[in-house]
Amino acid sequence: MMLYVIDRQGKKHALEAIGGWRVMEIIRDYAMREPALDIKAECGGCMACATCHVYVDAAWMDKISAASLDEKDIITDFAFEQRDNSRLSCQILMSEALDGLTVTLAPGTESE
Repeated sequence: MMLYVIDRQGKKHALEAIGGWRVMEIIRDYAMREPALDIKAECGGCMACATCHVYVDAAWMDKISAASLDEKDIITDFAFEQRDNSRLSCQILMSEALDGLTVTLAPGTESE
């Protein structure tokens, strides 16, 4: 199963994904070896910040579960450069149905 992540410079990375893992966890795991995939993910997936903010490719918006009201509130309150396709990568669980999912790292999510 594959997850495609576009870094902040526009380069597309192919990441092998594990079913049941959060997209944020997969990106963070790869970031240890690929600095361009640096993602802060400060709260570790507790949905208490927006430091794992990504943009979901338009082709995938109808295939992922809808954002909860809490997730929408966090994005509204904390995410930089919000868009209609903004999501918290900690709230998207990889599955076979999402094989090939493409997301772009949003600004403001890089570690300092």
